[in-house]
Amino acid sequence: MDQEIRDFYAQGFERERLHVGGNGRLEFLRTQEVVRRFAGPRSRVLDVGGATGVHAAWLARDGHDVLVVDPVPSHVEVAGALPGVSAVVGDARDLPDGPFDVVLLFGPLYHLTDRADRLRAWREACRVVRPGGVVIGRFASLFDGLRKDFPLDPRYRDVVAHAVRTGQHLPPADTPWFTTAYFHRPDEAAGEAREAGLDVVGTYAVESAAWLPSNADLDVVYADPRRLEYLMWALRQVEQEESVLGASSHLLTAARR
Repeated sequence: MDQEIRDFYAQGFERERLHVGGNGRLEFLRTQEVVRRFAGPRSRVLDVGGATGVHAAWLARDGHDVLVVDPVPSHVEVAGALPGVSAVVGDARDLPDGPFDVVLLFGPLYHLTDRADRLRAWREACRVVRPGGVVIGRFASLFDGLRKDFPLDPRYRDVVAHAVRTGQHLPPADTPWFTTAYFHRPDEAAGEAREAGLDVVGTYAVESAAWLPSNADLDVVYADPRRLEYLMWALRQVEQEESVLGASSHLLTAARR
């Protein structure tokens, strides 16, 4: 992992990001909902790039046997202390032997910026069984600028333009922006999975366009069970609608061996 990516995660963002509300909470709820469709009872799950175990924790509570593999030792220490979760330091391009019923490739598919490395990760997942992967939509940095003060820095426009053109998100080191990543177009991850020898089940918009309102507006929805139920229902209606996939901050591509 590049040092700037290690430094970014060393700040501890992953411990709380998906639980504190706003669009992080939406990402968590929708990812949980989609993953549960593919995790049969008491599955053996390999969570690659699983960070501090934010998904491993609920998977273990659901009754699954979960192993987290992550390149950041501090993440592994936290994840390994969770009930029902084991964790080891490792690399998505060289996974522990299976068999696993489900393999999650959430972080690696956007932090491996070289396509050959992403294909190695897909092939490793194929080797040890069935992968599902969350990837960031190509236009995430462009839309993120609509919600934050990033565009006040004149360098942000160049970062966004480069990401839209090439998929490579390369922020300057002295900024608070998301770290080095590759932003897929909606059809790219499925193409990579097929090239790795997998049968693609589908690509799902995690948040669709619902992540664009302010965090405060989303928190109002979370506080009202009726509003939240409607939001989740609405997102299911368009989760595979090709015309809106590119508006989602995250995409999940599920494939089977």
